[in-house]
Amino acid sequence: MATNDHGPSLASTLPLLAVLLTVGPASAQPGPVPAALDADARRAVVESAAQTLRERYIFPDVGERAAAAIEAALADGRYDELEQPWAFAERLTADLQAVAADKHMRVSAPGPAPASAAASAPTTPPPRAEAGVARADRLAGDIGYIEIVAFPPRDTFKAPVDRAMAPLADTRALIVDVRRNGGGDPMSVAYLVSYFLESEEPVHINSFIWRNPGTETYRTDEFWSTTTPFSYAGKPVYVLTSERTFSGGEEFAYDMQVMDLGVLVGETTGGGANPGGGAPLAAGLSMFVPGGRAENPITGTNWEGVGVVPDIETASTDALKVALEQLGESPAATEIDALSVARVFEPRSTPQPGSEAAVRRLSDELARGEPDYDLMAPGLADATRTQLESLHQRFSELGPIRSVTFVEVDVMGGNVYDVEYENGSLRWVIALGSDGKTVGAGFRPSAPPQ
Repeated sequence: MATNDHGPSLASTLPLLAVLLTVGPASAQPGPVPAALDADARRAVVESAAQTLRERYIFPDVGERAAAAIEAALADGRYDELEQPWAFAERLTADLQAVAADKHMRVSAPGPAPASAAASAPTTPPPRAEAGVARADRLAGDIGYIEIVAFPPRDTFKAPVDRAMAPLADTRALIVDVRRNGGGDPMSVAYLVSYFLESEEPVHINSFIWRNPGTETYRTDEFWSTTTPFSYAGKPVYVLTSERTFSGGEEFAYDMQVMDLGVLVGETTGGGANPGGGAPLAAGLSMFVPGGRAENPITGTNWEGVGVVPDIETASTDALKVALEQLGESPAATEIDALSVARVFEPRSTPQPGSEAAVRRLSDELARGEPDYDLMAPGLADATRTQLESLHQRFSELGPIRSVTFVEVDVMGGNVYDVEYENGSLRWVIALGSDGKTVGAGFRPSAPPQ
C-alpha cells in the first residue's frame, strides 16, 4: 500500500496500490495452491517479520513484544504443523494481533485464500464503483444521497466524486453512505470533507505521525482541506456507518463528527486508525505493517481500537431509513434502490484512455530494467526503484506480451487487465492521473481457467 495509506482496500477485490507494485509468487505461472512451507521457510518468515516489526511498527515497545512472541512460538514448535502458507499466515496474524491489538496488522500468503478466510469475508461483493464512488441519487423531499465505498488516491478520486456531487449541489440535505467503505488515501478523505467546510482558507483536517524506520524518531504528515467546485456547508448532512466501515472510511466519519459537519447514524465502526504499508517477508508471504498513527488536530487522538461511535445508534440496515426520518421524511423502505427518485451518477465501465498502453509500456520497461520514472507519480517511482531488481527478473522471465484484455474498473478506480505473456499470465490493475502519469499499479498471477 501507499505509505500514507489507511490500509488495504476491500479484501475481495484486486487492490489498487497507490505507490507499490506487488509481485506474485516466484513462479510466473499461476497455480491453485502455493508450495508447502518447510521448517527453514517458516523460520525465515518469522525472522523477516520480526525484523520488520522491530524496525517499522509505530510503537517500538509493542513491535518488540510482538516480534518476541512469534519468535518464542517458533522456538516452542507451535508452528511445526503449519505447512500451508495461508494457514501459517492466519496463525501469525492471530499471534501478532493478540499482542498488538492492531486491526491493520496482518500477514498474507500467495495463492487462493482458505475456506476459513472466505467464510469471514463479506457475504456480498463490493458494488461496482468508479474510484470509490458507487452511486449518487436524488431522493424524495429534495434530499441527496452518495455512497463512497473506498478512498483511492486523490488524483483518481477527484473527478468521479466531483461528477457525483454536482447534481446534488442544490438539494436541501445530503446523506453520505460509508457503510461499505474499507479505507484508502487520507488526501481523498480530506478532499471529501472539504465539500462541507465554509472557510475558503485551508483547514487542518488530520495528521499522521510516522515512525522513521529503524529509529525511535518520528515525522508528521498533515492533511488539509482543498478547494472543491462548490461548498455544501450549512445544510444538514448525515453520515451512515456500519461495523464494516474501516480505516479511511472511519476517518471520514470521525472528521465529520468532531468538526460538527454531520450527524452519524448507524453502528460503531471497525476501529482501525494506524496507517502503514506492505512489507515482503520470506517464502512469498507479506505483511501489512502499521508504521504510523492518526492524530486529529481537534481531539489529539483517533479511533484506534474503539471505532467511531455514531450520534444515532441503529442497525446499519436501518441507517438510511433513520436518517431520512431525522430529515422529516417517512420512507417506506430501507434500501436505496427502493427510495431513489433519480440516479444521477453511474460508475465508469470502460477502460481509462491510455491505461492499456501504460500496462504494455511498463511491462516492457520492467523487462528491460529501464523504467521511465518521469511517467510515474513520485510514490510509484520511489517504490519501483526499491524493487527494480526483483521486478526486472520476473518480467524478463515472463517474456513478450501476447495479449491484453480489459476486465473491469475496480472499486478503487483501477483499470483491470488480464495480460498473457509468452511464459505466464498476470492480472494487472493500473490507474492514471489527470496528467497521464501512472499513479497506481499492481499485479498478481491470473486465476487459473475454470
